[in-house]
Amino acid sequence: MMRTSQEVRSELQKRGLSIADWARQNGFTPKLVHQVLNSNKIPVRGKSHQIAVKLGLKDGIIEPDFTFARIKETL
Repeated sequence: MMRTSQEVRSELQKRGLSIADWARQNGFTPKLVHQVLNSNKIPVRGKSHQIAVKLGLKDGIIEPDFTFARIKETL
């Protein structure tokens, strides 16, 4: 289920977490998390992609050890 930025903010508030708290607990800078939440465009790659996926703003895969060789292995 995809969420809007406002839904993410409401969910964090229900849990008593600030955006900065969530960012630190998940290994991101609060500044970058704020930028992702305030942006009108969906992050495509890197840390902003990871943040958007973890917050449920977009559908995606977070795979830190990804290589194209792994794709070939599964085909």
